[in-house]
Amino acid sequence: MSGKRPTEVISPRLERVVGVVLRAGVIASSVCLAVGLVLSLATEGGAVAAWLLNIGILVLLATPVARVVVSTVEYINERDWRFAALTGIVLLELIASAMAALVFNRKL
Repeated sequence: MSGKRPTEVISPRLERVVGVVLRAGVIASSVCLAVGLVLSLATEGGAVAAWLLNIGILVLLATPVARVVVSTVEYINERDWRFAALTGIVLLELIASAMAALVFNRKL
């Protein structure tokens, strides 16, 4: 035995769901970036190409945040309050840093 208590074992469902979220985010981002790049090169930088490139970057940046959200929900569903609280704190820090970036970016 590894000596781990049942609460310390990572849930197979959590691993599966997080894997799906990360895979979907990376695939969606890659598709948007690839199509945006091809359109940008083919049409000398059209508005659709710029929009796709921006969406691709936004999806790529949002993917880890989605992972934290999914983890928080799963820990709450499993009633693992310690990890739910920790991932909730991480989520609050991510939101606070995004809000701070928006506020300070407007002042520049």
